Amino acid sequence: MSDSSAASLGRGHSDRRVRVLRERLVRAGQLPQDTDLDGPQPTEFDAALETAVRAFQQSRGLIVDGVVGPETERRLSEAQYTLGDRPLQWDRQEPMRGDDVERLQHNLSLLGLYYGHLNGAFEEKTHLAVLELQQSLGLERSGRVDHRTIEALARINKNITNSKAFSLRDFHNLESANGAVRSHRIILVPSAMIGEHPSPAEAPPAERQRSRDLSLDVAARAHELLADIGAHPVVVSDQPLQAADGTVIETPGTLDEALEGVRQPVVVVLGCDWNRSEKANGMASYFWGNSGSEQDALSPIGQRGASLIQREMVARTGALDLGCHGRQWIVLRTTPAPTIYLDMGYLSNPGESEDLERGEYRAHIAQAIAVGLQRMFAQSSQDHPTGTLSTSDIARELARRPKA
Repeated sequence: MSDSSAASLGRGHSDRRVRVLRERLVRAGQLPQDTDLDGPQPTEFDAALETAVRAFQQSRGLIVDGVVGPETERRLSEAQYTLGDRPLQWDRQEPMRGDDVERLQHNLSLLGLYYGHLNGAFEEKTHLAVLELQQSLGLERSGRVDHRTIEALARINKNITNSKAFSLRDFHNLESANGAVRSHRIILVPSAMIGEHPSPAEAPPAERQRSRDLSLDVAARAHELLADIGAHPVVVSDQPLQAADGTVIETPGTLDEALEGVRQPVVVVLGCDWNRSEKANGMASYFWGNSGSEQDALSPIGQRGASLIQREMVARTGALDLGCHGRQWIVLRTTPAPTIYLDMGYLSNPGESEDLERGEYRAHIAQAIAVGLQRMFAQSSQDHPTGTLSTSDIARELARRPKA
């Protein structure tokens, strides 16, 4: 998940975009306001600028590599506004995005008016929360966040405590589940279907295609296992898929299509990693949260699911455990459902590459996904040691329960 690309900026580059980068980092609060933007070498990407970029990436939960690639570029664009810099309103075609929108969502969530993701996108949920706020404060219900709305919000915000209503809703959804993955919509997404590829971007095209093929295979295997225990899985794919028994797999063409009209789904993104060093190895999982802070999981369901699947994958495959981490990646922040991102191993490592080519190994990963999700929804499954619960065990357990 590196941020590298052909158009990236990094240390050693000499480009007029470097001066603009310094200006944007000043506006983002990462460089002092009195930074000399026209210094001796304004277009040189030097060590000091790399340090500022790394600090910005760290503060935003991004991969800290000092390189300004697409992900860092998007977050820098969002960081150019603070609440009050511009009027905000809902645009169906091109929703407004930025730190100011995220701050608005945060304030609305503390009032119990907004229960969506703090994703910095002014979409319908944010619009409806603004309308409710304006009505409550006796303001015109315009849906437009102008200076009057911001001033009114600032007056009442002094008495707000940080309750993180969106996280509480996530917890409630988990606790009110029927005790099993049964009947839940599980959306399995090969990372290539959302524009993610093995990192860095310089990974050979053949390896990107291999990551896509391996992810699709694991998704199809997990689909079959999840269907067997009563879940409603789909695989996002631009090609038809069949299960091992010949059953046609439901394959919406995009993640948005898979999410449309579905209540409380869980999204699992699958991919393989790549590194310039052949020594890099291991499996990792990710959820929406702040890097290095397990106490600040912005998606409690995503965190729990990622942690349980990670433990199952490591126990069943023997791979190196690289841990479960909070990140602010676009797919984790903007998907309107708990989202789990799985790195199944490094294709650049000869040993892991060989392992991933084995059907038995991929079957272990698929079973880890099915069992990890079941553990997430059903506390009773915790009685089985990690790596030992099978979907047959789950099916027998479910058969003893009344259907929801």
